[in-house]
Amino acid sequence: MKIAASKERLMTAQKTENGASETPSVSDTQPGGSGPQSGNEIQEQPEGLKGVEAIRHALRTMPYAPGVYRMLGARGEVLYVGKALSLRKRVTSYTHVARLPERLRRMVSETVTMEIVTTHTEAEALLLEANYIKRMKPRFNILLRDDKSYPWLMLTDEHPFPQIAKHRGKAVKGASLWGPFASAWAVNQTLNLIQRVFLLRSCTDAVFNSRSRPCLLYQIKRCSAPCVDRIAPQDYALLVEQARDFLSGKDGAA
Repeated sequence: MKIAASKERLMTAQKTENGASETPSVSDTQPGGSGPQSGNEIQEQPEGLKGVEAIRHALRTMPYAPGVYRMLGARGEVLYVGKALSLRKRVTSYTHVARLPERLRRMVSETVTMEIVTTHTEAEALLLEANYIKRMKPRFNILLRDDKSYPWLMLTDEHPFPQIAKHRGKAVKGASLWGPFASAWAVNQTLNLIQRVFLLRSCTDAVFNSRSRPCLLYQIKRCSAPCVDRIAPQDYALLVEQARDFLSGKDGAA
């Protein structure tokens, strides 16, 4: 089998997830991260625009690309952070104020300008959104005040064949965490992508130790079956390192 997580496999995984064929390059997924971003654009607004009119003005140059958007208030504070498969389509929904819940109506009424970051894929936007919400704490988002109640991605460190899995609750000794994510859907999408691209196991240690033959995930190419020695420890370690680099936004992770 090919050990390195190839660009071809990464592209195939993205086609399966959302129809996109670009290679993801997660950027700025850690607070203060310096990974490359696909595009960071401030939507210039004429003075005096506010609310729906400010959003409509931003839409004039808003791309259809996936990415993350930020609503800014009069003092430049971040009011809200969201992600989208299509920025233009998603942001357009905020101009239909009558369809919005009261919390978002208030957010729209205070918006004076917008910032967007375009990404290669929706998966990249998911990671970036989670980081921005955690770091900026916009008051109109459902704030991640209590990290214990929100899902994280966890990669165990001390097992010869580390496990990738969802995690809630206190930090686990001997494990690396990425997140928190704003929803279970967001972390599930990212976990599915990691499994398809890097073939890391998601089973518990108990299941891992009891296997005598590969499970279904191996058959559908979402695991490399380290439980039955279908991959050498050093080769699995390479996949783990590539997954870490991808989640941390480093260049050349795939």
